[in-house]
Amino acid sequence: LANQRNPLNAERNDEPGSRARDTQTKTGCWEKLHQSVPQYMLPKELHSVYLEKANCFPPPIFIILISIAELAVFIYYAVWKPQKQWVTLDEGIWNSPLTYRPDHRQEAWRFVSYMFVHAGVEHIVGNLLMQLLVGIPLEMVHKGFEVGMVYMAGVIAGSLASSIFDPFSGLVGASGGVYALLGGYFMNAIVVRGCIQFCSIKLHFLSIVGGDFGFALYRRFVAHDNLQVSFVAHLGGIAAGMTIGFVFFSAYNQKLLKDFRFWVCIAGYIVFLFFAVVYNIFISPAP
Repeated sequence: LANQRNPLNAERNDEPGSRARDTQTKTGCWEKLHQSVPQYMLPKELHSVYLEKANCFPPPIFIILISIAELAVFIYYAVWKPQKQWVTLDEGIWNSPLTYRPDHRQEAWRFVSYMFVHAGVEHIVGNLLMQLLVGIPLEMVHKGFEVGMVYMAGVIAGSLASSIFDPFSGLVGASGGVYALLGGYFMNAIVVRGCIQFCSIKLHFLSIVGGDFGFALYRRFVAHDNLQVSFVAHLGGIAAGMTIGFVFFSAYNQKLLKDFRFWVCIAGYIVFLFFAVVYNIFISPAP
């Protein structure tokens, strides 16, 4: 009788619990992204540690600021030299003091500053999309210093590799840094998940990377422009990511200075820098 007399009260008593269950079952897009990152980068036993460490304190400010800076420079050149700037490379960007040019390689800042200028709207949109989607989740755990180190290692490795293997071509875009993040992320994913399973899950994302890489090859070998833009920075960035990035991102719960792999990668990177500097000063066939 008590249950029959107070059906509404029973429903009211269950209402908070049902709301809590509904809240638990409903997962937003950000939560899904947040929970999916450790699945493709870390062993299962470290997933909970990742989810505990991933936070916005401090916020992922490096990736956000570098993206804003790259977008601001692109808009500046698009407005300053509007002829075809929104679509393809033009003389305005080629003559920029930021662009890496083989005939101006004595201006050492160009080996880094080229990341701020882009060849067109499809170029910058692709780079920003990839570095935000990958960089923000990484920076939520590894924070700005480590992500910034990997990113800049890819930028420098990309320009130096381009100066060695494609010495007569210029260079624009942040692909070196972007592909360093991707290289570190994918290397961890392959080691943790296995190549076949990883590739089947991430085929949609790899298609974006393949499209960007294909466009870089088209711009270098097919497009009949007077301005040749190298694609080698992509490869240099991937190499930096699969070595330095792999160490940084796989040892996220350890002290890097105590990791032997860290010192091996640092030593290898320094040797590469030294060789590239000597090559550009004494051996390079570029003017």
